[in-house]
Amino acid sequence: MDHEEFEHLVRRLENDSYANPEAFRRKVLAISLAAYVALFGALAGLVALFVTLMQWAVESQRVFTTIKVGLFGLFLLPLIFVVLRFMFMRLDRPSGRELERDEAPKLFDIVDKLHSKLQGPEIHHVLVTDDYNAAICQHARYGIFGGYRNYLIVGLPFLLGTTPKEMLSVLAHEYGHLCGDHSKGAAWVYRQRRLLVGFYEHFRDGAEDNVVSAAMAGMLKRFFPYYSAYTFVLARQFEYEADQIASEMAGHTATGQGLVRSHLLGDWVGRTFWPRMYENADRAERPPFMPYASMRMAFKANYDEWANQKAMDAAWAESSDVDDTHPCLRERLDAIGAPPGLPPPVETPAADVMLAAGVGKKLESELDKQWWDANGRSWRERYRHVTLSQSRIRELDAQPLPQLSVQHLQELASLKLEFENAAAAKPALQEQLKRSGGPFPKASLMYGQVLLAEGDRKGVDFLRDAALNDPRLLNEAAERGYHYLLSKEGEDSANLWWSSVVPEEMPA
Repeated sequence: MDHEEFEHLVRRLENDSYANPEAFRRKVLAISLAAYVALFGALAGLVALFVTLMQWAVESQRVFTTIKVGLFGLFLLPLIFVVLRFMFMRLDRPSGRELERDEAPKLFDIVDKLHSKLQGPEIHHVLVTDDYNAAICQHARYGIFGGYRNYLIVGLPFLLGTTPKEMLSVLAHEYGHLCGDHSKGAAWVYRQRRLLVGFYEHFRDGAEDNVVSAAMAGMLKRFFPYYSAYTFVLARQFEYEADQIASEMAGHTATGQGLVRSHLLGDWVGRTFWPRMYENADRAERPPFMPYASMRMAFKANYDEWANQKAMDAAWAESSDVDDTHPCLRERLDAIGAPPGLPPPVETPAADVMLAAGVGKKLESELDKQWWDANGRSWRERYRHVTLSQSRIRELDAQPLPQLSVQHLQELASLKLEFENAAAAKPALQEQLKRSGGPFPKASLMYGQVLLAEGDRKGVDFLRDAALNDPRLLNEAAERGYHYLLSKEGEDSANLWWSSVVPEEMPA
C-alpha cells in the first residue's frame, strides 16, 4: 500500500468514525483482538505441528523418513522463535534525565492531582529532555503481555517557553491518554498501536540484517498498513478527547493559547533558534552563549518574530495529514471552542513555578554540557574550515583572475558559492569556462547554479553539460535542473528535460 492509498483509506475510515464513533471503536478493538488471536493461533499451530512431527519421526520405522521428518520439524523451530520473540520483545525505554520529586514538587503535585481527579494509572517516571515537546509513553516490560511503566516526558525548552497554566493543560492532555473518556478496550488498542508500530519498524529496519527480522517483517507487511490506518484514526480521536480533558482541567483559554504557542514557538525553535545558534560556529571557536541557558531570554526577546499574524495565518492554513496523529491547529482549536488568537508573552515560565529553586539552572547546565559534548568537535571543525576558507578567498582574490590557474579559479568559485553568493562566484567561473583544455564539468555545474539563481534558463544547459561530462555530477545536476523547471515551467517541461539528461534506467 503506497502513501496515497493509505491516505485514502484513512479519510474513508475517518468518515466512518465521525458517523458512529462507538461502532468504529468496537471494530478497531475487534481487529486488534483478531491480530492477537491469529498470533497465538500461529504459535499454537506451529508448536502442535512440531510436536506431532517429532512424535511421528520417533515412531517411524524407516530411518530415511525419520531423518526427513525430523529435519522438517527442526525447520519449524526458527518460526516458533520468531513468534515468541515478537511476543516478548521489549522496545527501548524512553531516554531522558530522571526528575525526582524534590526537584519538581509542583510538577509532581499536579501529576498527583490528575491521578486523583481522572482516576488513571500511576506515573512511574518523569523525564526531562532537550526537546521542545511533552509526551506520555507506556513502556511494556513483557512485550504484548504488558507490564507497563508509565513515563511522563517533558522537554526543558517546553518548560521554559510556556506559562504554568498552559503547562497544566499540556500535562492534563498527556495524562488524558492514559484514562479519560476512552473505554478500557479502546485505551488498550491505543497502547497496542504504539507497541506494534514499534515492533513493525524494528523488524522492518532489521530485515536486511537477519532472517528472523525478515520473516517477521514479511508476516506483518500485508496486515500492518490496514491495522495502522484503523488505529491511526482511533489515535486521532484520542487527541481530540485529550484536548477536551485539558480544557476541563485548565480551561479552554489556557488550552487554546498553549496549543497556539506550542505550534508557533516550536516551529521557531526548529527553523530559527537552532540554525542561528550553529551560525555562530562561522565566527567563534566556542559559542558566545550556550543554547539552553539562553532559551528563556531568546523566547521572550524574539516574541514578535514568532508570535505574529503572518505565522498565525500560516499555521491556520495547515491541514491535518496522515503523517501525524495530531490534528492540525485549526481543527484542534475548533474542537474545544478556542479562538485563534496570539498567546501573550510569558512573564513567568512554567519552569520557575514547577521546578524547585535552582533546579532549572541546574538542568540548563546539564543539557548545555551534553549538547557541547555531542557537538563541540563538529563546531570547532566548522570554525577551522570557515577560517581557513576565508583566508584562502582573500589569498586568491589578491591575484587577477587571468593569472589564476584553472584549478585555482574553480577553487575560488566554489569557496565564493559557499561563503558569499552566486554573483560573487560568477567572474571566476566565466574566466575558467573560456579557457582551453575543457570541458570543466564542475565549473559548468556551478555556473548553471549561478545562472538559475539569476533566473536565466540557460543555466540548465550548463547543468546538462556537467551531467553528460561527469557521471558523478549527474544526480545533482539533474535534480537542480528538474526543480528549477518544475517551479518555472511546470511538470511537463521538467520531465522532458529530465529524460534528456538521465538514463532511462534511473528513476525520476
